[in-house]
Amino acid sequence: MTLNLLPGQTPLSDLETIWRQGVNPELSRDAKPDVEAAAELVRQAAAGEEAVYGVNTGFGKLASLKIAAKDTEALQRNLILSHCCGVGDPLDRATTRLMMALKLLSLGRGASGVPWSTIEMIEALLERGVTPVVPGQGSVGASGDLAPLAHMAAVMIGAGEAEFDGAIMPATEALAKAGLAPITLGPKEGLALINGTQFSTACALVGLWGAWDNLRAALVTGALSTDAIMGSTAPLVDEIHTLRGHAGQIEFARAQRALLEGSDIRESHRDGDTRVQDPYCIRCQPQVVGATMDLLRFAARSLEIEANAVTDNPLVLVGEGRILSGGNFHAEPVGFAADQIAVALSEIGAIAQRRIALMVDPSLSFDLPPFLTPEPGLNSGLMIAEVTTAALMSENKHLANPCTTDSTPTSANQEDHVSMAAHAARRLMRMNDNLSGILGVEALCAVQGIEFRSPLQTSKPLQQAMAALRTKVATLSDDRFLAPDIARASAMIQNGELVAGLALPTLEAQQ
Repeated sequence: MTLNLLPGQTPLSDLETIWRQGVNPELSRDAKPDVEAAAELVRQAAAGEEAVYGVNTGFGKLASLKIAAKDTEALQRNLILSHCCGVGDPLDRATTRLMMALKLLSLGRGASGVPWSTIEMIEALLERGVTPVVPGQGSVGASGDLAPLAHMAAVMIGAGEAEFDGAIMPATEALAKAGLAPITLGPKEGLALINGTQFSTACALVGLWGAWDNLRAALVTGALSTDAIMGSTAPLVDEIHTLRGHAGQIEFARAQRALLEGSDIRESHRDGDTRVQDPYCIRCQPQVVGATMDLLRFAARSLEIEANAVTDNPLVLVGEGRILSGGNFHAEPVGFAADQIAVALSEIGAIAQRRIALMVDPSLSFDLPPFLTPEPGLNSGLMIAEVTTAALMSENKHLANPCTTDSTPTSANQEDHVSMAAHAARRLMRMNDNLSGILGVEALCAVQGIEFRSPLQTSKPLQQAMAALRTKVATLSDDRFLAPDIARASAMIQNGELVAGLALPTLEAQQ
């Protein structure tokens, strides 16, 4: 399957399809005239006497050094090879392919000066399954994601390593097996390939989509927890939230109210309950998690703009007949978006962890047995599962510290303020894994708690979620080796199995 991309107008939903389903992206052929016009302007500049940055000069601090016309090809190859300085574990295949799709979108705007054949090479790598091995560390998010993107570009010229047919091998071997030949880079091409924010943006997008999956799950696990401790649904009444006016809060409350509608457990204690108010982790879910909905949607809009942006340097302005240096490679917008997503992930986990603590505490859980075990004392039940979530919550709190507030000068002070967007985005994958672990344990606790309320039943939608969990994890009676249960529950959070078929908010709803 191939997905046609229109530069400047590609929605996040198309990019998510590329990432989740592995479809092969290709640029709309309507982009070709603009791309070739920019490439022609670069060719003219390369043949001229005037020094043009990135075309016939050195790079960064070496920009004042003029390069002879006969050396422009060597200049671009040397640029790629010298910038392949990444370290650490490689990016996963799906995210690397997303990064390459983003590079197509940027080059397809016709302001980078690469020939159409270079775009076709990226498309061919994607279509034939040649995936560059891109180390995850080495970018400071300005001047672009230089090191990671250099590892991508290296494969195009037959250097570095690539994954093909499930194995990692030298790029030349992977290209040959795929029926492809290395390309020779012309003037400015190497710089256009490595100057950009596509690594940071790809990682941030993956973090965003994972965060939204976790948020949807938290809406359901939070509703399950509310019934498990026999909490009130009065705080979900629409008028409370419309009086405040925040869209995410209103939408969250409506969705959770619908999930709890028809619960026998709720009806059983509507009258005569001596509790006046529930703790904040139950009562304030719309105000907390609803606010993260707004934050994630704001980040999504920023990342959608960036995904469609031209972020290399210099830029080829065909209409003006000029090649100008700027700073679109600075990934500050991506770094800000990643920091926002990180804060949202931390807060979703923080309030969920308090709900878990509530359920295992007999002094707060409204008559549930200690640690949700039918025979406490002999059994410890979910005691240490709750401790594990406290560890995950604490780790995410530390990881949520902003990255964009840090900067260090690089490249002999030429690049004296950087965004740190790359690791701001990359840490979101770890944070999403941690949050899935917290929510997986919450699901285990909440379903166990609701089962203790039998013969009272929860609502039909929540019964559906409970049944899904019980296909993978049995009810906890006597103590057992719990790590596999937590892993299975966490996986159900990540892959959407726990919430499949339920009516839940989508990321695009309020954009």
